[in-house]
Amino acid sequence: MIPNDPKDIYSVSSLTKELKTIVESRYRFIKVQGEISNLKQPFSGHSYFTLKDSDAQIRSVLFKGQARYLAKPIANGQQVICHGRLSIYEPRGDYQLIIDSVDFKGSGLLQLQFEKLKARLKEQGLFDPEIKKMPPPFPEKIILLTSPSGAAVHDFLKIWRKRDFPVEINILPVRVQGQEAAREISDGIALINQTIPDADTIVLCRGGGSLEDLWPFNEEILAQAIHRSSIPIVSAVGHEIDFSISDFCADLRAATPTAAAETLIPDGKELALQIQYYRTQLTRLLLSRIDDHRYQVEQNRRLLGDMDSLFINASLRLDHASQKLFSLMGATLKECDERVNSLSQRLKKSSPLEQMQSQSQRLAFASEKLQALWNRTLTKKETALAQQASLLDAVSPLATMARGYSIASKTETKKGGKILLRDIAQLQLNDRIELRLHRGKVDCTVIKLHER
Repeated sequence: MIPNDPKDIYSVSSLTKELKTIVESRYRFIKVQGEISNLKQPFSGHSYFTLKDSDAQIRSVLFKGQARYLAKPIANGQQVICHGRLSIYEPRGDYQLIIDSVDFKGSGLLQLQFEKLKARLKEQGLFDPEIKKMPPPFPEKIILLTSPSGAAVHDFLKIWRKRDFPVEINILPVRVQGQEAAREISDGIALINQTIPDADTIVLCRGGGSLEDLWPFNEEILAQAIHRSSIPIVSAVGHEIDFSISDFCADLRAATPTAAAETLIPDGKELALQIQYYRTQLTRLLLSRIDDHRYQVEQNRRLLGDMDSLFINASLRLDHASQKLFSLMGATLKECDERVNSLSQRLKKSSPLEQMQSQSQRLAFASEKLQALWNRTLTKKETALAQQASLLDAVSPLATMARGYSIASKTETKKGGKILLRDIAQLQLNDRIELRLHRGKVDCTVIKLHER
């Protein structure tokens, strides 16, 4: 029924004030149990959060002055019992719980689920470092699994453009929040492995948020999909302080999407500078090596020049010695001729001419005969020597031994002398024998006798 009396019509302000009075007087001191979420702590030091259960939620505020009396700081996901009073914030018409103290009742349902799943997956080996696949240092194709409208993908692409490295970036749009987000991301991972097997890396990209907002990255279906992927996966979810199950399952965790881009994408400008530096160093090293080899060539050339000088000097000394030898031989022959002439003159003076001629003929004949006899004798001796040498070489035991034979001998125990072994009957087991080879000797022990 619409009131007719103007006095029954409330203004927004008056209605809010009246409700504020009723609520604050009715619920002056109350206790409310719930889970903390969406916690914000601005520069003022006050704590603003939502206290919720499975069906409802209420805005709450804990002022800085009261927070210092708590047993420990509040955090998202904690199950708590808050002591305080209800109030209505008139500018917005919102009712809120002003908290005086907090009793901590655990880590919250979501946090407990997180810890249980983390422990179970760790026991299954999904976190083992041995199964991690490191992304390549110089990727050619990176796939982003993210919301195309979020700030995270823009942060990643900003670093990509800034680094100026020729890597292809593809974006597969998926939901990163909500009940179906985990399954959609898992299906995206499977789709990329099937259709783009040459991709270097898959990046799970999402900005920060509350535990509830990031919960899709804490579900087992996504953890198993990451584990099955043959392509390396980088988890870049939330802020630096946020940890999710995907961080532990992924091959690499990045604190933020920006950090993921900086880790995966090399700095093209820095690489160009490094290449230029190495090119300069290599050129300098090659020039230095060339100079070293050139110096060695010059040194060797000088050394070879000195050798030529040594050969020339030796040749000159040889020529000088030859000339000296020929001169000495000429003088000796001349001296001999002179002595012969002198003896001839004396002989002619001391004997008749006929005797001299006869003796001269006899001397000439004897000389020729002696020379012929000498030549025959020398030839005969040389032939005989060659035959004896050939025969000696043929019958020499050393020649036989050089063909692989050996001489076996045994030391007699009684007489102490050595006897040559020709028959097996000369030996007994454990006898020590000596084998003389073409080069060297071998001491042996008889361990077995064979008739043949």
